[in-house]
Amino acid sequence: MQKFSYVDGLSITEENFIREMDSFYMASFGENGFPYIQHRGGSKGFLKVINKDTIGIIDFSGNKQFISVGNITTNPNVSLIMVSYPKRARLKIYAEAEILEIDDDPGLYDYLKPENYKFKAERILLFHIKAYDWNCPQHIVPRYSEVEIEEIIKSKLQYIERLETELSDLKKKLRQ
Repeated sequence: MQKFSYVDGLSITEENFIREMDSFYMASFGENGFPYIQHRGGSKGFLKVINKDTIGIIDFSGNKQFISVGNITTNPNVSLIMVSYPKRARLKIYAEAEILEIDDDPGLYDYLKPENYKFKAERILLFHIKAYDWNCPQHIVPRYSEVEIEEIIKSKLQYIERLETELSDLKKKLRQ
């Protein structure tokens, strides 16, 4: 059996990793005994660290199936997996999920709501962390989002632009 860690809650390493996520997968368990796995996504940082023992999200309006929410009402135990393909890192979390209505804690809603991201909020989901573990990166193939690729090539494009300007200036001098 795999050993999960939980000494004094999340360390700064896990907190920083979680803050960089723009998606994660959550497994909940239905009355039929089978796990249900759902992808959750948003803008980078939509998953927020509340404290060393709790993370949370605003549950956005989605496909209107409510399977995960239904499962959580009968069994709050969930598993989360977060993958950073560029960093070749994977964090697994065992947690107890809690569903709150937005009006239950307006201050928490204000903290959790993503900035500069259009969404329709349905509820608050909190994840009270029971254990976590990092997976081996061996089989994580690096993949990059369009935004990450643009950031990577930005300095290269600026360098090319500078070289083209220098080349153009040299050609002008040679013509004189």
